[in-house]
Amino acid sequence: MMMNEGTMGALGHMMSKPVAQGAATSGGLAAGGVVGRSLLLNPLTVLVVGVAGGVAAGYLLHRYRKEIVLAVSKACSIGKDFALQQKESLADLMEEAREREAGTAQPAGDAAGTGEAAAPAN
Repeated sequence: MMMNEGTMGALGHMMSKPVAQGAATSGGLAAGGVVGRSLLLNPLTVLVVGVAGGVAAGYLLHRYRKEIVLAVSKACSIGKDFALQQKESLADLMEEAREREAGTAQPAGDAAGTGEAAAPAN
């Protein structure tokens, strides 16, 4: 069945409308969903897809094994550096807190502990 130019133009004009595009898209997705669902319900298809995925993943792992090892080792070293920086930062914060605590405890200890104020030297 051949379409003439008038029919093609009308069809193209109709497809420019959002409602027509939505209907065509949903019809295509529904048909694809039926085909996909029937394939995924077949156990043999699921097995074949799983095996093919495993083979593809194994091939890619083998082919890029050096790059993968380098990336993983780099990520581990970055993680170790980050942990050491955080540990050092925490140690600095703890030291500052101890210094502040010692600075505020010192005058309070003199006033409460001896009961006498230090005499100024002349």
